[in-house]
Amino acid sequence: MKSEYDFSGAFLSDGVHEDCLKKDSRKIADAFSHVIDNMGKGWQEWCNLPYCSENELDEIIKYGKKVAEKTEYLVVFGIGGSALGTIAVANALNHLHHNELARDKRQKPKLYVEDNIDPERMASLFDVIDLETAHFNVITKSGSTSETLSQFMIVIKRLRDALGDDFKSHITVTTTIGKGSLYRAASEMGLKTFGIGEGVGGRFSVLSAVGLVPFAILGYDIKALLKGARTVTEASKNPSPNENPALKAAYLMTEYLKQGKNISVIMPYSDKLKYTADFYCQLWGESLGKALNWSGEKVNCGQTPVKALGVTDQHSQVQLYTEGPFDKIFTFIGVKNFDNDVGIPSCSALRDYDFLSGHTLGELLNCERKATQLAVSDSGKPSFTILLDKVDEENLGELLYFFMYETAFAGAFLGINTFDQPGVEFGKKATFAMLNRPGYEGILENLTKKH
Repeated sequence: MKSEYDFSGAFLSDGVHEDCLKKDSRKIADAFSHVIDNMGKGWQEWCNLPYCSENELDEIIKYGKKVAEKTEYLVVFGIGGSALGTIAVANALNHLHHNELARDKRQKPKLYVEDNIDPERMASLFDVIDLETAHFNVITKSGSTSETLSQFMIVIKRLRDALGDDFKSHITVTTTIGKGSLYRAASEMGLKTFGIGEGVGGRFSVLSAVGLVPFAILGYDIKALLKGARTVTEASKNPSPNENPALKAAYLMTEYLKQGKNISVIMPYSDKLKYTADFYCQLWGESLGKALNWSGEKVNCGQTPVKALGVTDQHSQVQLYTEGPFDKIFTFIGVKNFDNDVGIPSCSALRDYDFLSGHTLGELLNCERKATQLAVSDSGKPSFTILLDKVDEENLGELLYFFMYETAFAGAFLGINTFDQPGVEFGKKATFAMLNRPGYEGILENLTKKH
């Protein structure tokens, strides 16, 4: 594996000890088997995504290049798992001011991921894009996500009014083949459609067509992304937690949860990795927040994910983290080698800080990360650190799949269904009832009484 995983800060004298790994070997083996024995089956079809065929990848790459040639604005309509992975990867691989660069410096379309239906946001989008050079990737796993379908309905009318029948070449649909309203509409209109495997849940779908299609349009090396994901997948097949970072992390996280650490703080020290924290928060929160265990017993388990950004949140949250309650475990993410580092020059007017001259901002950022981790450990709070060699496609694929396997193993340790989301359905049904969707008459009253 290209990344380094340091768990030394997670073993505390009054917390989880290293000998616990041996003591709990049976428990670890059971959780390991529960995940690995089901790889590629049911809702673990995402485990197979890193092994996508070369022919399929080449088709996506070819299509992406074709779209990019005539596209100045790439707009992704999706929400939750259909958007967060794309945002995380794009923020990591694009210039941090990507959309502000001139085309000759950018050399790829501007990107807008519209993962909310705030009307002000939609109106603002059409103020900054040109429909003639825009391409829309509409993504919903179920094909029935109201938010995404409402966006689709709006853009179809706009495109038809502006471009006539040529609107079809400006839309790509990604959904489950043969199911849902979006697939039916796309088929009727003759829109280019990519499929999502039935056993690939939204929050585990970033390296399916959900992410690979927009990544190909943006010119990313999707084969390197999958190579990084394969590295983690192979490591996750090792039953030894000392050789399987995702298994070890999941064990530590769930053991500390039992000890009252019900908040998981994830803190990347890189602006390029800022939105990987959002990706993690959905994975961790939606997968592990469950009312019932495998036996149907009410457990109401879960660990609340909290995102922070180093060093920004050192100046807003670390006081709480070090001297506040003992209810948190921390995951720090660092980067060894930055693509662009900036030297710090000397300044005679700031001679008291001349110790900084000759160093770089990258060095300073990493020293701040290490210092924060030490401060957290000194206060008796557990943590571990993931250190990426650099931010590129391969390292990013590894990081995203580390989070996925960590989540899958954690669900197995907790004895819950990691891959469903029954708690989300209440809001969906209530929304349908409020908007008078046929078939949902009276359901709002029944749901209100029930809850």
